[in-house]
Amino acid sequence: MNRSFKQTISLSLLCAVSLFAAQDLGTIEIETNKDTQLIKDVHGEDIKSADLAEALFKHSPSVTIVRRSGIANDIIVRGQKKDNIAVTIDGAKIFGACPNRMDPPISHILTNNVDYIQIQEGPYDVEDFGALSAAVKIRTIKPSKKFSGDLNLGAGSFGYKKGAFSVSGGNDKVRLLLTGSSEKSDQYKDGDGKDFVGQIAENIKKGTVPAAFQYQPKYRNMDAYTKKTLMGKLFWDITENQELRLGYTANRSDDVLYPSSKMDAIYDDSDLYNLEYIMKNLATYAKKVELQAYYSKVTHPMSTKYRMAAAKMGEMMHKLTTKADGIKLKNSFDLQNHTITAGLDYSLRNWDGGYYKNGKPLPEAKFHSIYDVDTENYALFLKDKFMPLTHLELEAGLRYDDTSVTSKNRLQPDNDYSELNGYLLATWHKEADKYYIGLGRSSRVPDPKELYWIGMKGNSIGTPTLDTTVNYELDAGLEKQFENLTLKMKTFYSMLDNFIAYNASKKANNYENVDAKIYGAELSGTWFALENLWLDYGASWQKGKKSDPLSGQTGTNMPEIPPLKVNLSAGYSYDDSTTLTTELIASSAWKDYDAENGEQALPGYAVINLKATKTFANKFELTIGADNIFDKTYAISNTYKDLVLLTTGGENNVMLLHEPGRYLYTNLRYKF
Repeated sequence: MNRSFKQTISLSLLCAVSLFAAQDLGTIEIETNKDTQLIKDVHGEDIKSADLAEALFKHSPSVTIVRRSGIANDIIVRGQKKDNIAVTIDGAKIFGACPNRMDPPISHILTNNVDYIQIQEGPYDVEDFGALSAAVKIRTIKPSKKFSGDLNLGAGSFGYKKGAFSVSGGNDKVRLLLTGSSEKSDQYKDGDGKDFVGQIAENIKKGTVPAAFQYQPKYRNMDAYTKKTLMGKLFWDITENQELRLGYTANRSDDVLYPSSKMDAIYDDSDLYNLEYIMKNLATYAKKVELQAYYSKVTHPMSTKYRMAAAKMGEMMHKLTTKADGIKLKNSFDLQNHTITAGLDYSLRNWDGGYYKNGKPLPEAKFHSIYDVDTENYALFLKDKFMPLTHLELEAGLRYDDTSVTSKNRLQPDNDYSELNGYLLATWHKEADKYYIGLGRSSRVPDPKELYWIGMKGNSIGTPTLDTTVNYELDAGLEKQFENLTLKMKTFYSMLDNFIAYNASKKANNYENVDAKIYGAELSGTWFALENLWLDYGASWQKGKKSDPLSGQTGTNMPEIPPLKVNLSAGYSYDDSTTLTTELIASSAWKDYDAENGEQALPGYAVINLKATKTFANKFELTIGADNIFDKTYAISNTYKDLVLLTTGGENNVMLLHEPGRYLYTNLRYKF
């Protein structure tokens, strides 16, 4: 990127923040604001399965799913994935333990526990560490004073079964909530009728995948996964202006099959503890003081146990654990016409794991894949929002991060990073319409996998000399309301310094920094055709280029940049108790992709989903649905080799995993 332009952005941010302090883009309680998308009532609406990634893919045109299995899938937002997106659950951080993204952060909270989700695109979050290109803020359901709850029983194609409950109640002082769920499913079948075993067999026949990675005959009919969850909360109003919130979430997954990978998860267990202490109106400059502390832990052993390779050569296992501790203190107050928030943020993540053969660790020199690595971050942040003119609202934010990444492996160097990030946002309000423009700088440090990961053969996949990735981004958009139509348009241009890319051409140190750019546009809104008939619409398009090819390569296409995606949903309320919905999700073909690093041309697709909901006696709610009603065979996820996917030797030919075929489901919900 042009040096003078980068200096201009940095100076502009610093000067503006010195003039008016900070508030983040799209901070809301329950309504959208500027460049933030809100997905409401996930607990009540997304009852097909517990997979939150799939729910976001269906709701938002800017979200693409990364399909790995029948559950626990990952997401891409605006062409960015993994640590480039900051995911928080009620403000707390949880990380996946698997370097192959079998258990991404978003998989550790399930749809039945989610109230609403904010997708905050761009570098406009100074409260959370590492929000490079987007922040996904998940808010779970809260306890209520009134005794209430619901029971859900669900069933669907491919042997899917689910039971879930929530119960809440209390008084003016104390409120309690308890939820739980259990679900399981057989292997889903694609539009050609092939389950996981069948999809692998097809690739073995093509010569794409070695026969050693097929499932053993005795395991070929096993379930795709079993998953159980439990969440509990206690909210205590200690005094009129002091509140204590305690929360605990547990996830237990067993025998999760990942057909396009070399291993499957024997289990995936996670625990998240969260504490919040809120004090209001303590003093003139302490309108709202919030203290939050959290702890999370994920344990993830993955193995070749169910594959032919284990029967012939013995079982290989890769077991990892990751933990995160965090504490945040922030104070919000009004100063004249400014709303100011200032805070301190601290987090410590530990990641450790190693390889086993037939239950025994490999020799010490090869055992550790990620050797007890700590990522420790200290940060200060400041935000402000005010209106210097009647129709003009200004926001700004500033965050300083000091981060160290250290390994217990004496052969791996420690890394220290410090960054100053911030943003400016101007919004012009004209009656119900809004026009905004924003400019921001954000960053994220390399993660332990990218720095230090060692393969089973003792080969160094990580590159310990990586630099911080920095995003300089310009956003502009508008929101307009007509008599029977809402319209939201936005565009962005992102310049990435030292983007961390995977280089499949190298035999070691496969990650490297490269400058890149991503730009795109989004359109969304609702058309109220009649009082009881409406159309939700959305479309998203991005394009990405590296400034130079990676070492030993010639291509400059960025990886994981989905093509044009369209979401259309028509809803019809027959009466107050009956709603019918038709949904179209479509995408154009992948024409620009990173072929040298495993991606391939994917055809476009268009699938139609149907859903009908009927309420009886204001207590019972019956839902019947059908996804992919025409039983199409298609794939959404490309095959970037940053993930270890099934392939033949050194060939650049990676197994593609198809999406589920026609899926019928029903759910009965009882509310009390």
